[in-house]
Amino acid sequence: MQTPHDFQGRTVLVTGASSGIGLAAARHFHAAGAVVWLIGRDEDRLKHASDALEGSRFRPADVARTADAEAVVAEVLADTGRVDVLINNAGFLRDRFLWNLSDEDWEAVLGVHLGGPFRFIRACVPAFRRQGGGRVINVTSYAGTHGNPGQAAYAAAKAGVIGLTKTAAKELARFQVTVNAVSPVAETRMISSLPDDQRERLRALIPAGYFAPPESTCAALAFLASDEARYVTGTVLPADGGMSI
Repeated sequence: MQTPHDFQGRTVLVTGASSGIGLAAARHFHAAGAVVWLIGRDEDRLKHASDALEGSRFRPADVARTADAEAVVAEVLADTGRVDVLINNAGFLRDRFLWNLSDEDWEAVLGVHLGGPFRFIRACVPAFRRQGGGRVINVTSYAGTHGNPGQAAYAAAKAGVIGLTKTAAKELARFQVTVNAVSPVAETRMISSLPDDQRERLRALIPAGYFAPPESTCAALAFLASDEARYVTGTVLPADGGMSI
């Protein structure tokens, strides 16, 4: 894999790294020379992914739990002494019309999609300050700005990610930390799990006319994590084939 950026000596932490965009990101940064930590719930899938990336690390964790987030960051720091790039990607779907949406489902979706980025950013701030900088990239969604029937919890969480991104960008800029978001549309397990009619309606909204592979998001992630993007913060970068136009 050829990459235009060099991340030698950098430590990159990716949540939701056992499949989809998270796994593609882990592979991309590993190819660029970074020490990559793969974080997720499925230990077997994480181990399989990590085994294919020589020198990478993995740790099972629930991003909705503060204790897990803090333990992950502590282990990363004990291993490499730093965390340079945090990619908050973990997520899942529990789609229901809001009148059928239980409190449990609402809280579970927000706990992962919005609570996860909050907990991991907070846990990384002391390291970022000691290092004199860092990069945070949160994964949001078209649904967070436009809504989507059956996705009240998901859309609310992804809208919250945008607000969190912009607020954290303002708060952490003084420490030379940039905080940005990407809004991708890619052929992931979440997309493939949609009913055919819903999937087709979604595809019809994409001017490019197709769902790109998860790797299509990596260029945006790598740019926002790079030294070249040191003056880019608080933005949402679409990687969606024009869907957000």
